Amino acid sequence: MSSLPTKNDILEWIEQNPTLTAKRDIAKAFGIKGAARIDLKRVLKELEADGHLEKRNRSYQDPERLPPVSVLQITGPDDDGDLYAKPMEWHGTGQEPIVLLIPRASDPAMGAGDRILARLTLVKNDTHHYEARLIRRIGTNPRRVVGVFRQTAEGGRIQPIDKGSDKEWQVASGATHGAKDGELVEAEQAGPKARMGLPRARIVERLGDPSAPKAVSLIAIHQHGIPDSFPDDVIAAADAAKPVGPEGRKDLRDLPLITIDPSDARDHDDACFAHADEDPKNEGGHVVWVAIADVAAYVTPGSALDREARKRGNSTYFPDRVVPMLPDRLSGDLCSLHEGVPRACIAVEMVLDADGNKLRHRFYRALMQSPASLHYEEVQAAIDGTANERTQPLLEPVLKPLYAAYAALVTARARRQPLELDLPERRIELAEDGTVTSVSFKERLDAHRLIEEFMVLANVAAAETLIEKKSPLLFRVHEEPSPEKLDALRETARASGYNLAKGQVLKTAHLNRLLQEAAGSDEAELINISTLRSMTQAYYGPINLGHFGLALPRYAHFTSPIRRYADLIVHRALISAHGWGKDGLRPEDADGLEDTGTHISDTERRSMVAERDTTDRYLASYLSERVGSEFTGRVSGIARFGIFVKLDETGADGLVPMRSIGNEYFHFDAETMTLMGADSGQIIGLGQRATVRLAEAAPITGGIALELLELEGAKLAQGRRSPAGRTPRKRGVKAKRKADKIKRKVKRSRS
Repeated sequence: MSSLPTKNDILEWIEQNPTLTAKRDIAKAFGIKGAARIDLKRVLKELEADGHLEKRNRSYQDPERLPPVSVLQITGPDDDGDLYAKPMEWHGTGQEPIVLLIPRASDPAMGAGDRILARLTLVKNDTHHYEARLIRRIGTNPRRVVGVFRQTAEGGRIQPIDKGSDKEWQVASGATHGAKDGELVEAEQAGPKARMGLPRARIVERLGDPSAPKAVSLIAIHQHGIPDSFPDDVIAAADAAKPVGPEGRKDLRDLPLITIDPSDARDHDDACFAHADEDPKNEGGHVVWVAIADVAAYVTPGSALDREARKRGNSTYFPDRVVPMLPDRLSGDLCSLHEGVPRACIAVEMVLDADGNKLRHRFYRALMQSPASLHYEEVQAAIDGTANERTQPLLEPVLKPLYAAYAALVTARARRQPLELDLPERRIELAEDGTVTSVSFKERLDAHRLIEEFMVLANVAAAETLIEKKSPLLFRVHEEPSPEKLDALRETARASGYNLAKGQVLKTAHLNRLLQEAAGSDEAELINISTLRSMTQAYYGPINLGHFGLALPRYAHFTSPIRRYADLIVHRALISAHGWGKDGLRPEDADGLEDTGTHISDTERRSMVAERDTTDRYLASYLSERVGSEFTGRVSGIARFGIFVKLDETGADGLVPMRSIGNEYFHFDAETMTLMGADSGQIIGLGQRATVRLAEAAPITGGIALELLELEGAKLAQGRRSPAGRTPRKRGVKAKRKADKIKRKVKRSRS
């Protein structure tokens, strides 16, 4: 704006943008720079003097309105049980506004007198002026704990389920929420942190019998704060959704797009088809179609479904259940590409040459109808010569052309050299009642790799299209490893007899060479795990920094919008970029992509930790009946407090506490990740073969304790026992460690 805004302009801006009311925000909004900022300051002072504005913490606000984030005091429930609150600060001249608190299922119990920080929304209602959502209680950021309640005469205590947490929580008699002895409960800190004695808590939810097999995933859900129930308005919106028709869409219902998923798949969000390219200029080429469920047609920007999907960020998968990003009406029905029913999709047609190079591609908003929903094993069996009645009719016209196109992509992959880690995934089989029947490693079939390659190709196409159209989007970013992590990997490789060259621009091909050299050796698993640990965590962001692990300069997630919010953002960006409808990416959503990327990266990590903790608990439950048995494994981690051993049979990680290793003091060397005996000089390092005895397996925490019996096929070297009450000798170890470091430095400088 070329001239100074009027007072009405400023008041209107502040009313419409209650979070951008600092002088610099107002100046930026009206394009005020340099000396004109002095005139703006004068106008703001006049508005303040006239009572139209009030300056608080360098921000200007309408004194007759509450700020969007306010401190409130609960005044108590009314006759209907609704909680009302009043602002702790009210500077207006009119009636003090009434605030209705809208609680979430995960909110703690609140009563009259509680002070809270809340986010407010102005409403037009006869009974209240604002609606509030809890951010946190004032004065505390209460810790949450999930544990087993033990009743006492004074109330009770909570034994936390977290591994490594041995401190109980005390619960007063009036804060038990009716919990019974032995129940699994969720509680929060009550009152200030105690300097002495047990911390105090109040129970906010009862979760049932902790020993029930199906409580395992429930524990993880509550422990990590994963929303597992949908609000009524979200369910109502999903239930009201109707199937999308063919209007404005390309009709692909005659194209045999099949879905290939795990046999226990809960949803089908991608389908594919391929055929030989008939263009004589592309001899030996292929045309590949990938169709993805059009979730954006049902989950529109700013809707209740959209807000809940963004809040969850992604679906979370456990062996016995899934916590979906979308309600079942969508995730399991309207947005799932079921066999034999028309479904809305966004499809991409990609043309490949004989060597797997993508020549061109094109996106469509379409309607498809899958002729078959197949699973990996039956598809692979058909290609291997044992087709069943479902796959036999599809073998020649559909399956073989898919594998032909996949073979071309394998050639292209070999040139690209993405990171080729060999880390088998565990599969936990459960009985009807939730007990673990077996733990095995998932078999990797070409059918799995085929779908992965097609999805990667479609994701690249989405990123390229949106970059070409200059559209905002969320990229899947995987940055290269840090120098410190690479140095640690080099040290591990050197100790194992391998070499990772230094002083060159790191490429995945260099890491693949290391992995190939170690393949088939005793150190293969160690090198794979160490390489994985050297990687950075992938994340979502609006700035393209490439995907190091896939060796791709442009990459975005497009293929799983049922279970990832990032993919939904990419779908909306494609809709806007192609002008396909009004349900595309809004300008305000595009402006908030950085915050959205950060949020959904956090929810993704939350789900990963919850899934890992659940796996640990199931493994501990499976092993709990075999306490005292001996197992073989490899040293997978070393810390000051002990060593971790990964068991061959199940892949479970157990801890050998430092105090139980041998009968001498062991010194921890963080640089080489080793332990060294003070008297014997025995070295314990990563990757060494170990025989252990299972000492304890705790299903509730997932903790597994082991006793070390043998290392590399031999008993531990015996050091001198220290007299009772005397600390084991450390001086000799420290001197030897210092000497070894000097030797290493001299050796490196001469080489």
